[in-house]
Amino acid sequence: MKRGLRRLRDRLGLMVDWVVAQIAFSLLAVLKRLPPHKALNFADWLARTVGPLTPRHKLALDNLRQAYPEKDAAWAERTARANWGQMGRIAAEYVFLDRLFDYVPGWPDGEGLIDVEGVALFEELRDRKGPFIFFTAHIGCFELLPVCAATFGLEVTALFRQPNNPFIAARVLNARRTDGGHLVPSKAGAARNLAARLDEGRAVGMLVDQKFQKGTPSLFFGRPCLTNPLLPKLARQFDAEVYPARCVRLPNGRYRLQLEPKLDLPRTGDGDIDVAASAQVLNDVVERWVRETPEQWMWFHRRWQIVNRS
Repeated sequence: MKRGLRRLRDRLGLMVDWVVAQIAFSLLAVLKRLPPHKALNFADWLARTVGPLTPRHKLALDNLRQAYPEKDAAWAERTARANWGQMGRIAAEYVFLDRLFDYVPGWPDGEGLIDVEGVALFEELRDRKGPFIFFTAHIGCFELLPVCAATFGLEVTALFRQPNNPFIAARVLNARRTDGGHLVPSKAGAARNLAARLDEGRAVGMLVDQKFQKGTPSLFFGRPCLTNPLLPKLARQFDAEVYPARCVRLPNGRYRLQLEPKLDLPRTGDGDIDVAASAQVLNDVVERWVRETPEQWMWFHRRWQIVNRS
């Protein structure tokens, strides 16, 4: 009886996921018929309108207040609403990546929608063997980063957390295979896949700003959190070079993609990479980025949630 009820519940849940996915796909299909700037503006407006009505808005406000105790409530509200607009834009940008990324190597900045900082470094890494690890955060249109790397002939295998909806996850995985590089879903065996790429002297990429319940204790905005130790562990195992990269939104629907110089991770007295200290360094880089553009980071994520594991 219980097994039958469980199966029924799972089937109903799958049906709901399917319906939600079809609504999302239909909305994106409609947006794709519009000029990109109009579609992105509409998605921005829709998310700013609906997002504040959800429980996640309260979480975003609480996170902002604790990260910026010197700011007033009006600033937190404006920032949270702007962040909803950012999330709406990311959803719409997903279907326009090939049209938004108009950068041509050799063009001066300002000629198109994309500016790139670190062109010489991209070219250097393309022309020599790795292994390399790139990391970024949920800032700006981060989906443009692997497209940018591919433009310079640098193939990156990226680790990503699948959406909870399996139908949306399948669509994302299939679409991103055509947008430069490869995707490795964050699940059992993902670390082995990334390790295999690094062992071949290739490049991998990952987002490092999400909670990880089995992570390394660290600080973010001065608050305790748990950080995924995978990046420093892989860097230690393969002696890989580590590079920060981010996307920043600019006025008038433009973007700046930045590849920063190699990050020297802390080492122990034995010369090995210190995993705990390196996890903190990653958080410090992301915090620097967020402080520069707080409205472009996802404040409604439970980054500081720590579950008692005893």
